[in-house]
Amino acid sequence: MSESAAPRRLGLGFWSFIIFMLALTGLFVALGVWQLNRLAQKEALIAAVDERLHLAPLRLPPLAEWGALDPEIYSYRPVTVSGTFRNDQTVLVFASLTEPRGKFSGPGYWVMTPLVLDGGGVVFIDRGFVPQASGPEFAKGTTGPAGPQTITGVALLPEAAGAFTPGADRPNRIDWIRDPKRLAAMLDPTLAPVAGLFIEAPAGESGALPQGGETTIEFPNNHLGYAFTWFGFALLTPLLLAAWIWRQVRGKPKNIAASAPNH
Repeated sequence: MSESAAPRRLGLGFWSFIIFMLALTGLFVALGVWQLNRLAQKEALIAAVDERLHLAPLRLPPLAEWGALDPEIYSYRPVTVSGTFRNDQTVLVFASLTEPRGKFSGPGYWVMTPLVLDGGGVVFIDRGFVPQASGPEFAKGTTGPAGPQTITGVALLPEAAGAFTPGADRPNRIDWIRDPKRLAAMLDPTLAPVAGLFIEAPAGESGALPQGGETTIEFPNNHLGYAFTWFGFALLTPLLLAAWIWRQVRGKPKNIAASAPNH
């Protein structure tokens, strides 16, 4: 004996799954909208930074006003400073240059040299990139400009340490991020205070070391692609749900053979 074909009973699991899939669709739409908002914010940031890079150079305020110094005001702005390099206090920051503007690339170092400002205080100058083999020569401080210097470069905020960023190699005067606060720990204490930003020196003569002007100021902007992905999921999910509902409502249960026990 077999059961006749009949619509399946729509139980709690049926409706629960529908609610779950609709909620998932709403989540995907919300994520897509969020990515579009992030896209607008990122494009505004890129435009603002590009504008700041072409503004007239600023000068850092006098040392007496550094307590209220807001590094954000100078971020990505051309800044002019005057002072004297302390080449003997140079710190190297490891780098790997993959898309150089100049001749040299590969593993190497940023040459971070403190500039003692004429009005007091110190600001680190990123003089540029040097190949790894040339690093020790610059770490010794025997190579570098002498006498009064006036430099106009782009002011940049400290780089943030990640969860796996190693500590500084103080004996060899090597660090892993361009953070003036970390670098200051390897300076002569009498040079304090150190500004909370650093300045990238412009590019010099072709082939000269350090190779300046190599910091790439760019912001990853993949938000449009992410938005399309989330909206694609939002479109696909209800289609899959509709197909599933069709199978559940129109599908026929399997025949169940019932046999009477033999006596």
